[in-house]
Amino acid sequence: MLKNFDDMQKFSKDNMDVAMKSFGTLSHSMQAIATEVADYSKKSFEDGAAALEKLFGVKSWDKAIEVQTDYLKSSYEGFVAETSKLSELYADLAKETYKPFEAYVAKATPAK
Repeated sequence: MLKNFDDMQKFSKDNMDVAMKSFGTLSHSMQAIATEVADYSKKSFEDGAAALEKLFGVKSWDKAIEVQTDYLKSSYEGFVAETSKLSELYADLAKETYKPFEAYVAKATPAK
């Protein structure tokens, strides 16, 4: 009886350790993602304000269209780059959060 209780206590402690490790990884990764989104938002706002300022200073329609075209092109390229960066961060988040549980999955999977 005592051995079963010790085994159960060890199992519970191991589960808690794995859960805390996974939570720590999740917390760290979410902080990195939030920082990345905030930095991109700030840069995007600053770029938009700069483009608007340029647009107010133009004297012809051709120059106005050129300013808008340049801004839209750089905004699109920045968005695509940021999306790629965020997808990598989310993929890393999933991998790192799952890593502590790999041992339990290996134990639960029957050997062939």
